[in-house]
Amino acid sequence: MLYAIISEDVSNSLERRLAARPDHLARLEALRDEGRLVLAGPHPSADTENPGDAGFSGSLVVAEFDSLEAAQGWADADPYIIAGVYAKVIVKPFKKVLP
Repeated sequence: MLYAIISEDVSNSLERRLAARPDHLARLEALRDEGRLVLAGPHPSADTENPGDAGFSGSLVVAEFDSLEAAQGWADADPYIIAGVYAKVIVKPFKKVLP
């Protein structure tokens, strides 16, 4: 089943994000390579694709997992959690309708 992992950053997270980004991306690339990743990306803090120093306010990942518990476990082990980037993470089932 698909699960949405919706994360909110702590204030001024950009420096921490940049430091943990390679490890964070490696985990997402592994999901992609397994054919389980639907989409992933950050929420810019400004209304632009490249927010510069404004940074990001959070992230969204939609991916396939065997269960809610498996999705939560994957989210809990994210390098952004370990680096203190995320203040809050919500994991919930997701039903893709379109496209």
